[in-house]
Amino acid sequence: MTSRRVLVVDDDRDYAEIFAELLSSLGHQVEVAHDGTTCLVLDERWTPDIIFLDLGLPAMDGYEVARRLRQQRGDTARIIALSGFGQAVDHDRSRTAGCNEHLVKPAALNDILRAMDGDR
Repeated sequence: MTSRRVLVVDDDRDYAEIFAELLSSLGHQVEVAHDGTTCLVLDERWTPDIIFLDLGLPAMDGYEVARRLRQQRGDTARIIALSGFGQAVDHDRSRTAGCNEHLVKPAALNDILRAMDGDR
């Protein structure tokens, strides 16, 4: 697998750090944000290839963050919703907001790797 720049966005700090460590152990460069505003700033400054985005963020939810990321970047980043929200309506909302994939926590490593590669 090619090393990529990956941004993990999750307000659960422990989860975000553990997930970031996992991705780092697979050879990726990883940054972490715990809210939507920080995500948007890091995206602009660091331009990650892949963004794992929790949908249940405080203040600005992940759906709004995804919309803003698409406004900032167009289709140049792969946005993967990684959330506890797993209903069909949540999947539809995340796609409409601009996410390429929607995984439900806890996601299996194979599903994470497949989503990163864009295989459907």
